[in-house]
Amino acid sequence: MKKTVVGMLALSAMAVAMGSAFAQDAAKGPELTAAEKDQAKKIYFERCAGCHGVLRKGATGKNLEPHWTKKGKDGAVTEGGTLKLGQNRLEKIIGYGTDGGMVNFDDILTKEEISLMAKYIQNTPDVPPEYSFKDTMDSWKVIVPVDQRPKKQMNKINLKNVFSVTLRDTGEVALIDGDTKEIVNIVKTGYAVHISRLSASGRYVYVVGRDGRLSLIDLWMEKPAVVAEVKIGFDARSVDTSKFKGFEDKYAVAGSYWPPQYVIMDGDTLKPRKVVSTRGMTVDGEYHPEPRVASIVASFIKPEWVINIKETGQILLVDYSDIENLKTTTIGSAKFLHDGGWDASKRYFLVAANASNKIAAVDTKTGKLAALVDTAKIPHPGRGANFVHPKFGPVWATGHLGADVVTLISTPSDDKKFAKYKEFNWKVVQEMKHVPGNLFVKTHPKSKHFWADSPQNPDKDLAESVSVWDMADLSKPKATLNVAKDSGLPPTKAVKRAVHPEYSADGKEVWISLWGGKTDQSAIVVYDDATLKVKKVITDPKMITPTGKFNVYNTQHDIY
Repeated sequence: MKKTVVGMLALSAMAVAMGSAFAQDAAKGPELTAAEKDQAKKIYFERCAGCHGVLRKGATGKNLEPHWTKKGKDGAVTEGGTLKLGQNRLEKIIGYGTDGGMVNFDDILTKEEISLMAKYIQNTPDVPPEYSFKDTMDSWKVIVPVDQRPKKQMNKINLKNVFSVTLRDTGEVALIDGDTKEIVNIVKTGYAVHISRLSASGRYVYVVGRDGRLSLIDLWMEKPAVVAEVKIGFDARSVDTSKFKGFEDKYAVAGSYWPPQYVIMDGDTLKPRKVVSTRGMTVDGEYHPEPRVASIVASFIKPEWVINIKETGQILLVDYSDIENLKTTTIGSAKFLHDGGWDASKRYFLVAANASNKIAAVDTKTGKLAALVDTAKIPHPGRGANFVHPKFGPVWATGHLGADVVTLISTPSDDKKFAKYKEFNWKVVQEMKHVPGNLFVKTHPKSKHFWADSPQNPDKDLAESVSVWDMADLSKPKATLNVAKDSGLPPTKAVKRAVHPEYSADGKEVWISLWGGKTDQSAIVVYDDATLKVKKVITDPKMITPTGKFNVYNTQHDIY
């Protein structure tokens, strides 16, 4: 990474400004060689930074700064009544995981790597370099110019039922034909793609990797492939496009974890147009140096993006109708904002403030906070799920990393037939019994079932299974499906995590990723939603560590 003199001075000034976080180096942590430190940095970025932060200040995961991780010189192990960890305790936590949603790394990292990471996080965090508009422009590539792209769809694939599947550890996306279950193409993208989003037209797939690389895939090509790419930062999670009438496919916006900022681009080429920093004050009135862009969605009723800033608890409504004179509405909610989705009407956006155990709801019509709803520990909805409850009317659902329930929240509706449920709006109306470690919940307007995974659960069988409820009886799961066993793959000591249920476009199938280790055979197991029987197991030597799957039609129209 290049550092100019100006950049070095800026970093030095930034470190000073951070005050106590970087003044705690009076007693250094365990010594590391340069090679060990480089190795640890890479592991931390790939496996830890998403939850704990680049600066290790914590968010979904705990604060990992040295004043908590390193025992003091005097041998004391507590500070203000809080346990300070030390090498042995850290190794056990990293190896075995926690009930709060942290997975066990003993089947991901070697004993030597676990020991190394325990040492690394007892040392003061490094401050990464900044990433400017010029850096962004310098990274921009148009591989196939717009005038050289097809004028119509050049393949015979049912594009509505294509799945964009993240192959996490290889830095690729597999495009799979949902009708034939055949892999259309495996596309090189950024590392550990976090999300795939669709353009308003459904032609383009935008995928962003954890390394900050944003790739634009054209589905109209004879063999769909990347036509443009840009690097928006060093670490990223979110992207969306402009969807309001008159702005379809015109712009894209992507959010960065580091540096904390978002980038507005031309939708068809990814040419950078503007970089906007998100550093600022939290809802508690304190400055935060690392307010990461957690999730972004595009409003259907205004030319606006809803941009959720994790550490500050601020929700930004960014008006893209005039990007040269950008107007932003800032809505205070709660920390730390993570992911979320639309209610059934697509007027309200609901996002998890998982450190506060709340769901924040924004009314995008009025541009105001509609509600802050208290929930069980560490809500993690993904996009959530919408359905009509037999007793409480329209509800939106979230699972939890740290609690054994799925929470149902009543949502408003302008439909007169739901007027009788108004008294329940923005209240938790039911907690469905589940298990901790849930990441994603899912249903479909044409389905009578509700699905929830539990890949972060420390129990191997539960991590390899999904639960299914019948909408007519939400008191307990109708079935718990062991996806690993259903796949027919040889059993392994390492956990094959069943993750991210995703429906086909017609709502008749549910696809589950079976996420094994790098050396294990992974798979996607396709279930018949009506019978809960396996229809197909998709395997391929190139199907390495599949995680998120995004059906083109459902993603384009925010159906969940």
